[in-house]
Amino acid sequence: MPPRDLLRAEILTETELPRATDLLEDGRKLAALHGFQANPFLAEQGASSEREVKHRWSAEGRIMRHAQIGFRDPAKTQRAWAEIYERCAAKGVAVDRYGICLDWSMGYPAAERGKRPRGTGIIFEEAEDLAKITAAAPVAPHFGDFVLGFPGAVENTALALAAGATTIGNLGQYFTFRLPGWDNDVATTRATVTALGLIAAQDTDILVHSNLDDGFAAHFSDLACCLGAVLIERQIVKGLIGVNTSHCYGHHFSNPVTRLAFQKALYDIGETDGSMIYGNTTSYLGSPAENYASLAGYLRIDIEGLKRWPTGHAINPVPVTENERIPDIAEVVDAQLFSARLEEIVEQARCLTTPEEAAEISAQLVTGARQFKDAVFKGLAAAGIDTGDAFELLLSLKRIGARRLEALFGPGQIEETAPRTPVIASPVIEELAENCGIILSGIDKVSAANLSRRRLRVLTATTDVHEHGKQLIDRLLRNLGVEVVDGGISVDPHQIAALALEEDCNAIALSTYNGVALSYARDLLKELKTQKLDLPVLIGGRLNQIPDQSNSSLPVDVTAKLSGLGLIVCEKADDVVGGLLEATDSNST
Repeated sequence: MPPRDLLRAEILTETELPRATDLLEDGRKLAALHGFQANPFLAEQGASSEREVKHRWSAEGRIMRHAQIGFRDPAKTQRAWAEIYERCAAKGVAVDRYGICLDWSMGYPAAERGKRPRGTGIIFEEAEDLAKITAAAPVAPHFGDFVLGFPGAVENTALALAAGATTIGNLGQYFTFRLPGWDNDVATTRATVTALGLIAAQDTDILVHSNLDDGFAAHFSDLACCLGAVLIERQIVKGLIGVNTSHCYGHHFSNPVTRLAFQKALYDIGETDGSMIYGNTTSYLGSPAENYASLAGYLRIDIEGLKRWPTGHAINPVPVTENERIPDIAEVVDAQLFSARLEEIVEQARCLTTPEEAAEISAQLVTGARQFKDAVFKGLAAAGIDTGDAFELLLSLKRIGARRLEALFGPGQIEETAPRTPVIASPVIEELAENCGIILSGIDKVSAANLSRRRLRVLTATTDVHEHGKQLIDRLLRNLGVEVVDGGISVDPHQIAALALEEDCNAIALSTYNGVALSYARDLLKELKTQKLDLPVLIGGRLNQIPDQSNSSLPVDVTAKLSGLGLIVCEKADDVVGGLLEATDSNST
């Protein structure tokens, strides 16, 4: 049956909430203390903002290049900032912008960061330290993760401005990310809107960046709704606050036709301030040599799309070791040089490309996106949400969530007894279904039947904000007759233990990514002991962690230590089957 209508009282349960006008004014007042500082990139380009450079280069047919720097050590980050630029320049290749990977603990209010769990990213306390890094080479600084959309948004936005950033994000994370141990979404929204007010008050043109793959895009089944999210965010940030938006996509866009079509669709809806097209990192499944094929595949599409439909996006050559660990400096340089040569080849072969299919899909996406955006705002207004108040809009969207928004307002066809049929199926959903099918085809029928007969209840969860692995395991287990209990994304160990007890689960399956595997496992085992639960715990993903007493930027493998703690390590997704069979053998019927 179709979901029932929204009711304001169920979405916004508080008797009193802040008004966006007051928060934006608070942000504007802060601008007297926290202003934008120029950077070497803008000085070299003779421009006042990255947006100005994007427009200029788009008119000239020039494509930006983006590199992501993910080191914990500030000194190594500063060295990388200069060395990557210099080594590429020596080969005649320009790297134009860097993304800085802040640690997730930076998302908390500054006063609380010391007692919160750390990830693998960098931590800054003083603007001067950050400014030293961005001054190391004439490259535009991009601050994405864990700035906007988090309770520490105001402090982090001030740091980014002082470091010379004119592209600040990541608004997409506001809608879906959860910091461990933090559930105060009102405080998070308050900080985000205040930070947007600080940005709006700057004399320089600052872009508010949003990575769609970190936001609702990974949850929508319809790619038209993903494009609709661009229009919704633009209406809030540009329409209500007066700040230009800049959208990123690409992590999960593995289908070359829909990847190209989405680029054209962004161009057709007037996206001219794109931040970057992120690398299709979910296609990195093999060795570095194999991953070069994936790198070439998505870069070729992105270069071709930007040549035809310039939107200001930078290409993002992700190092081919990304699926194994944080890439080092030399690997970042290699990927950049590879992209430069590939761009020359693509330009020579453009006459071979026929984008008619992508153009047809793009037209469907644009129509569906506009329908979705209009339906969302109409539905929210009908529910009693003040659609002229950025705070109410953001908080309402966050609480409703992607799946319910799509079910209520998605543009696809709907029937009384079936979910909506998407206009264009999301590449995330297609990729999960394909990967699941491949794994299932390789599982022997005896093992599959044995697992199904046991009628297990398995709690699945992630240790951090990355959920692609969990989605795959959920789909795989359901296909094998296992009942999946959804433990959530970035969920705390005590919550997992409590839910496992409440739901009478037979096992726990964890997906981890962000370099906290060992510490999280230890905490979970303590919580299970507290609950007097003796359950098998399976774990897969990036099984690494930065040692507590080390200032190294590269985490170390902790597979052996996890096994030593008694966890069942799953190096591949299909290892879950054997792991569950072995772990539940004594209780099998």
